[in-house]
Amino acid sequence: AEGAARLVATDDGPRIAALALDGWDTHANEGGATGRLAGLLGGLDGVFSAFAEVLAPRWADTAILVVTEFGRTARVNGTTGTDHGTGTVAFLLGGAVRGGRVLADWPGLAPAQLHQGRDLAPTTDLRAVAKGLAADLFGLSPAVLARSVFPGTEALRPVGGLVV
Repeated sequence: AEGAARLVATDDGPRIAALALDGWDTHANEGGATGRLAGLLGGLDGVFSAFAEVLAPRWADTAILVVTEFGRTARVNGTTGTDHGTGTVAFLLGGAVRGGRVLADWPGLAPAQLHQGRDLAPTTDLRAVAKGLAADLFGLSPAVLARSVFPGTEALRPVGGLVV
């Protein structure tokens, strides 16, 4: 994280970076406040801290989007973990982010509200969030985003108002 942040912090460095953090496929023994999942979340917090520290001079222009490749089930399984699910969460942070809010259409956790009877129902396509950031930060039009960045998403409108 520190190395990526240093690259982004340079004047001629990349304006976009992508990091992959492995080990999140926790099917068993996720634990509570001190378990495996808590450790992973602590490591993610360390990534955020590294970016905030290294990018401090540019923090006002920084937006970090955290997404997952899959959600988790709404209920704990028999091995005190969770299995692959559908609905998930994304985080936006950084000085450029218009924060202090939660953007969601909460579907609920009642059995009838769960997707396929087991997962949090997805309500937002995360590509719309990424499209909104790219539009706001880089001035990319919806047409360019749909054609060149996220092909085949012409009908998916960017989420607006994510940055200050």
